[in-house]
Order: sequence, then C-alpha cells, then structure tokens
Amino acid sequence: VQLVESGGGLVQAGGSLRLSCAATGTIFSIQNMAWYRQAPGKQRELVAQITSGGGSPMYKDSVKGRFTISRDNAKNTGYLQMNSLKPEDTAVYYCRAEISPLERPSSYYAYWGQGTLVTVSS
Repeated sequence: VQLVESGGGLVQAGGSLRLSCAATGTIFSIQNMAWYRQAPGKQRELVAQITSGGGSPMYKDSVKGRFTISRDNAKNTGYLQMNSLKPEDTAVYYCRAEISPLERPSSYYAYWGQGTLVTVSS
C-alpha cells in the first residue's frame, strides 16, 4: 500500500492549488484521511481531516474558510482544495490515511505520503 501525492507547486498569494492523495495497492478500506504540513524549521501540523463517510471535516483554524478537504472513496483518493493562499501556507504537505489492507481486513495501519511542496509567493 502506498500514498501518492500530487498537485503542489509555486503560486502567488491569493491563488489556488488542489492537492491529491491516491492510495494504491491491495486495499480493503480507508478510514480517516488527513493532510498535514511542515514548514521549514517548524513541526509538522495537522491541517485538515475527514472521516470515511466524509461528514464533519476538521480544519486548523488558520485555514478555515480557505481550504476544503474531500475524498472519493471509489477512487481511494483524497483531496485538499486550497484557495486564497498566503505566504504562511508555504510548506511540504503530507497526506496521511488509516488503511486496512486486503490481506488484513480487520486491522488498520497509518500510511504517509512522500510529501508535496507548496510555495506561496508574496
């Protein structure tokens, strides 16, 4: 099982980016999916999280109203739509998912993506 992220890049302040996180491999089910970020010299922080059913997503206060987390369970893919980006959003963004492999359907394991760099210029 792997998480493959895409969608990062360089954008001007006020712009938008959409990150994707595709889970590949032999997957039975995916529980929570989340996006974290880590800016240079700072600790990794939780940005947004969504449950398997997609209801009541959670957001870090500083991104509320600007970021939207979603998922497509049929595609085993999660998304983070980022609008009105600010220079302080610059970071490496990581996807995390709790996945039950097909060979062990009763157990869930946490997987991380490789990270995708988002740079917001002022």
